[in-house]
Amino acid sequence: MDRAARLSIAVDRQDGRCLWCGRSFGRLIPPTTEHLVPRLKGGPSTVTNEAAACPRCNADRGHTGPAAWLDRCRRHDGWAPDEHLVTRLLEELAAELASGGGHRRARQYLAGQLRRLRRPS
Repeated sequence: MDRAARLSIAVDRQDGRCLWCGRSFGRLIPPTTEHLVPRLKGGPSTVTNEAAACPRCNADRGHTGPAAWLDRCRRHDGWAPDEHLVTRLLEELAAELASGGGHRRARQYLAGQLRRLRRPS
């Protein structure tokens, strides 16, 4: 599946909104591909690891982990991160990587992110 198709799936899955700030995509705010587990950390380019983010959130997040970035998004007034979807996508990715083998670095990184997300606030 090509990148444009994966991005289209992510946009549909997120009801046309940025995963991190909740802004609606449109002509002025185009969706961009966001890797939940960054490629730098061994994250694959798969539907499960990719979300749609606005250019601002994608650029500002950089290689910040999803748990830390979600914490920062919660502190921004007017932002509405989809915390449940982030957790669900990370859990689905963990299951996908566990069943498929390989991606050891990504699996370790992902396990740490899920521990942080599951900790009581």
